[in-house]
Parts: sequence; structure tokens; C-alpha cells
Amino acid sequence: MITVNDLVANYDFTKLSAETLNRTIENAYSCDLLSWVMAKGKHNTAWITVQTHNNILAVAALLDFACVIIPEGIKVDTEIIEKANEQEIILLSTPLDAYHIFKILYEAGIE
Repeated sequence: MITVNDLVANYDFTKLSAETLNRTIENAYSCDLLSWVMAKGKHNTAWITVQTHNNILAVAALLDFACVIIPEGIKVDTEIIEKANEQEIILLSTPLDAYHIFKILYEAGIE
């Protein structure tokens, strides 16, 4: 089992939004087609996406994701970070690619 805080404290992840990081990650998913994510996503998912617009926040809130991870050092506009804070959605950034993110999560017991 791993929490969002574990990612930030022990790996190369940076918190962009949210005050509390104690959400438990139960599964992981990577996809950039929002309708597909809405159909396949689950509660407490760590969602990896290169998308950085408002609609990712809507999907994350709808499905109550543990966090949204923006890989490969992709920049996120301040406006999106502020809206994520308002909605209490955890956004993380990392220079890692999706493969290495999944590797960390798999080694932590997420399948």
C-alpha cells in the first residue's frame, strides 16, 4: 500500500496542489482520452496524464481519484493549480515518464 505522501516524500514527485496528501492509492491508470478515463477509472486511482486543462479536474473529482500525476516535467498553469486547490484535488508533477511511475507503484504493491 502506498499513499500520495509516500510518493512525494520518497520519490521524485512534487506536490502542486492540495493541503493533505494522505490519500491511499489503490490502483493506477494512464490515458489521455478523458471519456476513456471516465469509463475505466476507479476510486482512489493515481491517474497519469499529459493533459493539463480544466477537464482533468472534472474527471478526477467525478471519480474521486487519489491524485493526478503530470509526468515528464510538463508545466501546469497556475490557474489549473488554483482550481485544483479549490476542489481539493491532488496534482503531482514529476520528471519521470509513465513507465517509471508505474514501476514505482507496482513495486509498492499497486497492480
